[in-house]
Amino acid sequence: MTKEKRGVAASVMGKISYLCRMDEMKLSISPVDLSVPQVLPYSEEGVRAGFPSPAQDYMSGGIDLNKELVRHRETTFYARVSGHSMAGAGIEDGDLVVVDKSLEARTGDYVVACIDGEFTLKQFRLDAANCCAWLVPANEEFQPIKITGENDFRVWGVVTYVIKKLHKG
Repeated sequence: MTKEKRGVAASVMGKISYLCRMDEMKLSISPVDLSVPQVLPYSEEGVRAGFPSPAQDYMSGGIDLNKELVRHRETTFYARVSGHSMAGAGIEDGDLVVVDKSLEARTGDYVVACIDGEFTLKQFRLDAANCCAWLVPANEEFQPIKITGENDFRVWGVVTYVIKKLHKG
């Protein structure tokens, strides 16, 4: 990105962020509680998707899922996905997402954003050439949302992990 385009991008995001801070919404979402470790057996050998290996029949310790999934304790929360707009990206209805509010959104990141009072999970794309940003779904049945200085917009947080339930029992 050229110096000129970076300046335009910063200007666009500055205007958008300023408008969003004027009327910040409050959510009833609490930070992740790391006081109780969630340690599960862990195999450092990895899991092969091909032929099984006898060397993988033992566990070599434990892993704390809180430490694995949470980088910034004070600014991280979990959210349950509702809807199908991100199914093409593997983020489906009922999935749990880990969201970090301290990270700055970059083009291509999946974000939880608030636009005109509504929360949504989409892919963030900055369009410096046209002085706007886009929230892009991963399902052709949904339209991208164009963000301009006219919108009340804020990136609430960047999605860092998706947790899926595969067994339906």
